[in-house]
Amino acid sequence: MVKVLIKRRYKPGKEKEVAALLNEFRAGALNRPGYISGITLINAEDINVRLVIGTWESLEAWESWKESDTRRTFDKMIAVYQEGPTQYETYFTAPGRGA
Repeated sequence: MVKVLIKRRYKPGKEKEVAALLNEFRAGALNRPGYISGITLINAEDINVRLVIGTWESLEAWESWKESDTRRTFDKMIAVYQEGPTQYETYFTAPGRGA
């Protein structure tokens, strides 16, 4: 399994627009092969920063979605509300307890 962390900073006052687009993002991913789940977190110290944590069956499944035309369209739509670039981090889940 792969966890993907996607961090974005948004322009102040655009919470509703951003929330709606993030819901569309997730809806688009739901039908993708390999998508397991996702959650959106709001930074407790700065409400303009959101962290999306997606869970995928494999790195290949995530990369296929990341490079898809559908996701590129979503990225362009949400970029209007962003301040700065999107930050991506990808992690493999560690086997065993506490590893």
